[in-house]
Order: sequence, then structure tokens, then C-alpha cells
Amino acid sequence: MKKAIVELWEDGTFSIYVPDMKKHNLNAQGATVAEAKEKLKEAIQDYIDMYGNMGKPIPEEIDHPEFEFKYDMASFFNYFDCLNASRLAEKAGVNASLIRQYKKGIKFASEKQSNKIQTAIHRLGNELLVVRL
Repeated sequence: MKKAIVELWEDGTFSIYVPDMKKHNLNAQGATVAEAKEKLKEAIQDYIDMYGNMGKPIPEEIDHPEFEFKYDMASFFNYFDCLNASRLAEKAGVNASLIRQYKKGIKFASEKQSNKIQTAIHRLGNELLVVRL
């Protein structure tokens, strides 16, 4: 699994880059995280097409890679926009105003704050896994 870093740039563009690639420069940008992820898929396909056109085998690192996405707060809340930041703040024991500032990219969470928020997100995920409708 390759780590893909998702970040919000100062100009409002969302960027994804994959630092684990040894021989390929894999990155993408978009107006939203979803758009950047789509462009990342296109970049992979461009590499696959290039190798195919050259008659060369597709290197393993570019052949259907799986990613573990590491988000900054603004990117996370952009992609998972169904989550209510204030309610998540409650669950994490973090000031809701701070979460909203992290969400907008105005402030950046410390490692301690990030861990509290991540723990709350994982708890929520575990709760959702056992839901039956």
C-alpha cells in the first residue's frame, strides 16, 4: 500500500502526491479532493498507456496501486463533507471553533489535537460498522 498525501494549498487547490514511488512522479491537483483523486487515477492511466505504447511491461508500483490517504484537516473535511465538524469536535473533546478553523485551513492542528480528532473519527467508524438498517 502506497501512502498518498492530501493537502490544501494556499490558493485553494487540493493536491495529492505519492512520495513512496521509486521510479514515477505521481501527483494530482483539483478544486476538490474528489477531483484530485480522479486526476490521480488519470495520471496512473497515463503511465500505463505510456508503457503500453512503448511495448514495455507495466511496472508493479504503477500497476493498480492501492493507496492509504493521509489528509490534512481541511482536505479531510472537504472530502468527508457529510461529517458535521462541530459534532465531531464534541466527540473528540476539542473546541468546535478550532475544528472549524482547521476545516478552513486557517489554523493547523497540533499532533496531540490531530490524534484526538483521529481517535474520534475511528470510534465513529467502528460504531458505523455494526449498524444494520
